[in-house]
Amino acid sequence: MKQHIVLCGIILMCCFLSRAADNLPPKKIRDNSSGTLSLGTRNTASLFTEDVAAGLGIGGQFRLQVNDRINTEWFADYITAKSGNVVVRNDYHIGWSVMFYPGAMTQFTRFLQPYLLAGHCFDYTKVFSTMDSNNFADRLSMATQAGAGTHLNFNSRFDCSISAQYMLHFGKEIQTITSSDAVQFQMDDHSSPHGHLLTTVSFNYKFADLWR
Repeated sequence: MKQHIVLCGIILMCCFLSRAADNLPPKKIRDNSSGTLSLGTRNTASLFTEDVAAGLGIGGQFRLQVNDRINTEWFADYITAKSGNVVVRNDYHIGWSVMFYPGAMTQFTRFLQPYLLAGHCFDYTKVFSTMDSNNFADRLSMATQAGAGTHLNFNSRFDCSISAQYMLHFGKEIQTITSSDAVQFQMDDHSSPHGHLLTTVSFNYKFADLWR
């Protein structure tokens, strides 16, 4: 129910921003887009995790474009997943990505603008039992991510971005041991890489040209 409310709010906000952009002076999308600052909201899905628990989350981001081929994205995510009926996992991501546009701006890419991306993030994870919130384990880790995506430029100020990237974490993983009447959490005694697929849909509004 809460996710439906959040989704409706995002759709209404997108409609408002798209309508508002039509009443503003047009922002010309040129090959040289350096200095463009945008702000956005995002919904994220975490798939193919080791515990086979799919997670859904919300977050926010801002972007600062360096030149016509390079953009930067700075984001924060809150993702929650349920493993069975007794264990909940919450992940908090804060990080950045570099976005590379392989093609020059054309009439086609004014609407559909593909990109490659790679970056780094810090992650805080908390896993707890739904039967006893005091029974939990948590950890800090770092991750690298890489993938691809595309912008859907509805107008010169407003876009929807869709991306998929694989996020590889480095740290001690939390193992869950369940029985008929108890849940136990155990931290690995050594660090190992482990990852998941992160898919993101975001809506972004360009509101400033910082150095143009």
